[in-house]
Amino acid sequence: MADFFIKRPVFAIVLSLLITLAGLVAMRALPIEQFPQIVPPQVQVTATYPGASAEVIANTVASPLEQSINGVDDMIYMSSTSSGAGVASITATFKIGTDPDQAAINVNNRVQAATAKMPAEVRQYGITVEKQSSAFLQVIALSSPDNSMDQVAISNYALVNVIDELRRIPGVGSVLNFVAKDYSMRVWLNPDKLAQLKLTPSDVAAAVAEQNAQFSAGKVGAEPMDKATEFTYTISTQGRLENVEQFENIILRSDSDGSVLRLKDVARVELGAQSYDANATLNGQATVPIGIFLAPGANQLETGKAVEATMKRLEAQFPAGLKQTIPYDTTRFVSQSIDEVVTTFIEAMILVFAVVYLFLQNWRATLIPCLAVPVSIIGTFAGMYVLGFSINTLTLFGMVLAIGIVVDDAIVVLENVERIMQTTKKSVMESTQLAMQEVSGPVVAIVLVLCAVFVPVAFLGGIAGEMYKQFAITIAVSVTISGVVALTLTPALCIMLLKPTHAEPNRFFKWFNGFFERITTRYSNGVAFFMKRALVGGLVFLGMILVTVGLFRMVPSSLAPDEDQGYILGMGMLPDGASLQRTEVVGKQIENIANSFPAKQDVFVINGFDLLSGGTKSNSTTFFVPLKDWSERTAAQDSAQSLVEQFTGKGMGMVTDGYVAVFNPPPISGMSNTGGFDAYVQSRNGAAPAELSAKANEFMAAARQRPELAGLRNGYSIDVPQIDVQLDREKARTLGVPVDSVFSAMQATFGSLYVNDFNYLGRSFRVQLQSEANYRDDVSKLNSVFVRSSAGDMIPLSALLHVKQTTGPELQTRFNALSAAKISGGPAPGYSSGEALQAMEEVAAQVLGGDYALAWDGSAYQERSASGSSTQVFVFALIIVFLILAALYNKWTLPFAVLLAVPFALFGAILANYLRGLSNDVYFQVALITLIGLAAKNAILIVEFALIKREEGLSYAQAAMDAAKLRFRPIVMTSLAFMLGCVPLAISTGAGAASRHSIGTGVIGGMLAATFLATFLIPMFYMAVMQATDNFKAKFSKINHSK
Repeated sequence: MADFFIKRPVFAIVLSLLITLAGLVAMRALPIEQFPQIVPPQVQVTATYPGASAEVIANTVASPLEQSINGVDDMIYMSSTSSGAGVASITATFKIGTDPDQAAINVNNRVQAATAKMPAEVRQYGITVEKQSSAFLQVIALSSPDNSMDQVAISNYALVNVIDELRRIPGVGSVLNFVAKDYSMRVWLNPDKLAQLKLTPSDVAAAVAEQNAQFSAGKVGAEPMDKATEFTYTISTQGRLENVEQFENIILRSDSDGSVLRLKDVARVELGAQSYDANATLNGQATVPIGIFLAPGANQLETGKAVEATMKRLEAQFPAGLKQTIPYDTTRFVSQSIDEVVTTFIEAMILVFAVVYLFLQNWRATLIPCLAVPVSIIGTFAGMYVLGFSINTLTLFGMVLAIGIVVDDAIVVLENVERIMQTTKKSVMESTQLAMQEVSGPVVAIVLVLCAVFVPVAFLGGIAGEMYKQFAITIAVSVTISGVVALTLTPALCIMLLKPTHAEPNRFFKWFNGFFERITTRYSNGVAFFMKRALVGGLVFLGMILVTVGLFRMVPSSLAPDEDQGYILGMGMLPDGASLQRTEVVGKQIENIANSFPAKQDVFVINGFDLLSGGTKSNSTTFFVPLKDWSERTAAQDSAQSLVEQFTGKGMGMVTDGYVAVFNPPPISGMSNTGGFDAYVQSRNGAAPAELSAKANEFMAAARQRPELAGLRNGYSIDVPQIDVQLDREKARTLGVPVDSVFSAMQATFGSLYVNDFNYLGRSFRVQLQSEANYRDDVSKLNSVFVRSSAGDMIPLSALLHVKQTTGPELQTRFNALSAAKISGGPAPGYSSGEALQAMEEVAAQVLGGDYALAWDGSAYQERSASGSSTQVFVFALIIVFLILAALYNKWTLPFAVLLAVPFALFGAILANYLRGLSNDVYFQVALITLIGLAAKNAILIVEFALIKREEGLSYAQAAMDAAKLRFRPIVMTSLAFMLGCVPLAISTGAGAASRHSIGTGVIGGMLAATFLATFLIPMFYMAVMQATDNFKAKFSKINHSK
């Protein structure tokens, strides 16, 4: 093959140009995102039961739905939250790779089967099923700096004019208004007036329902007709009411004397908001935050730009006084991270070519890998496009490492051509042909071995498998193209660019060559030392393995490193049952704390929103603090991680009515809300809320004693102040009062009774009844509310109800259809997430017993599922490499001489990570997989040439010695090029630096050991393996002869 391209260099160049063009075209078509689709798809089911308690909703709504949804195809777990606000939310999480649309269809089918079991009010409100986009893209803030528009007006302007436009943008998965205040026709009842006029809330609801209804009156002249008609007329009539005045004039009662009682006589009617449970501020200004979620597979950067462009276009049509900003934007981090990796990519290229020039000392020779490497790297984009990959952090990491790998093939060919020209004085053509005969085998072997390491990773499942796959297959594609280029373009370029003679090297190169000769001599002496003293070499190898095992046990594990993503987030928690007004005061205090930090860009506060449950709670506030650009935050105290600690400290002193918890966002968006772990203490015996709470508190007390854990929070509380109202059903029956009228009256007083809908601005909004504020601020106001008996008498509710103060849960959580208490937390400083999860499991084993269990959610579930997968990949890769080497060499024993180099790389990698204080995370594990192939590559170069020397008649020892000395320079050159190419990763700063440190440190440490330790022992391994093989064959032959 190589000889064909040596004689046809134009053909080789055209082939390479086609590969490059395909890569350039694919590059423009590939989506850009921070991570591939590694977050499990989720489907959310939401049901509303106004006025019901959390316990009632959990038992009558959430539980039947869970029973029906449970077991749907590819679901891995589900959780539900039932709140006192009258909402049940069930989230079903599916395996990574599941089609979210199909998952939503499957869940919806199960929900429809359970709808008949739902209370009538739940069916009236409807049950929604929608796929949930977990990848946050941006938050848009709409505000009115001159206060000409309130939050209700802004929210509904966004609903009608903004949100639908955003949903139509390609790449946008969903749009969420965090403080949605949809219009509602609010009918504020005056119970005193109702009682005076002998009316009940049910009477008002019936009148509204009757007179605010849509009717179809038919057509005049519609077929069939018994005579010809010229026209058909549609009859139009007033159906649903449209404005406040029309609702005010609804007739409640008309008397025989012609007098009419209208709704405005007993109630105040206004166009208000459907809910007043939450509000938000941006830098102290009332605002409406609109969250944008990314659709699966969308281009994160392009979608972000499209959202910005759409908002600028819409802003030109905004009413006077309305402004928009995008204070929270994840594309900043993604863009910066990718820019940093691209910068690292360029730096790696420059360093690699500098090393090549240092060793080759000839610009013509250096130009060959400079031309060959870009073909392999750019061509990789075409492979990524075919495989459905995206341009993301992992694929770019793969390409940075690939620079150092693919340059090896060009160097191996080039260095051999140069050596043959200098030693044999043959022409460039003859030298190239002879060199290709020698190195074609090693090049193919290296490509096959590297592919054998990386390709099996694609068959792993889960989040770790998906992350490995994107990285590993990218390198495999690069290596494959590199092998093709090394056998086609590189020899062709050698013919075109190399000259048989070189100019005299300058003084620096003379000194370097002399220095390297001395190094080579010392290396040869070291190889000879170990070959004569194989026992010493074996003991060194065994000692290194023991140290490696010890270091792996000492280095903590985690899923992904903690990153400075350009913002921090947190929540303020007040005592159970605290009002929204108290929460707003704490929100203002949090804003003041954030303003004290110079690194702060904006402060986003959402009062009434609970970060842990994702629902509304009057005693909870959530805040986001976007930070200034990384270039403006170079001081250590301005990093996100440092600001979290400082914020927490100030919060303890400045927030007195509650506490503040501050978090760095999770390294993988969508896995968790708080960046730590989420777990559930499940009751397996149907324990009452008090029993579950007691067990959760016992668990928390034990967990707080563990030094590995910090920031522990129990999301389950049964101490929320409540009022227990019991209906005297016997008395109600005796007085002839229907039970439903009692609870309808209560709901219309203290809750919000949904009657029906009205049309406004081209949309349907709700009509709701509720008593005026001064009639629902105390439970004693039940005396003012009356119901009608069957005899027509007006009975006060207080005569039928027994009222007492009590406590109970405001949120009821369930996990996998079992009642559960949600526990959140994170690793303490100096500990990894893996150590924190292990500590939690140990506490669970001590405390929970058989009736309770600990279950993981989100990133913790994925981390526990992924544990051990890296070991499986590693062992599988070694087996595949062994089999391929056995096939190539036609020997079962020779591959051991190659594979024994791998432990050196592991030793160097884990030692480097240990010395830098880094953890064993998914990026480090990716580095380990890479090192299998790279360590084997160095060994292959020595073993291949030892086989050639053996065929020339040399002994095993001499063949190994000659091969080691002959290949030392290209091994050092390629390894040094690879390591220097990774230095920018290991010392990088800015967005995404932590992940680059993890992978860069691992591969540099591993290659240092593989290059400067393993190369001393590989010749000894080769000699020992081959001699042992011959001895075994001789003994086996003697046994056969003796038979």
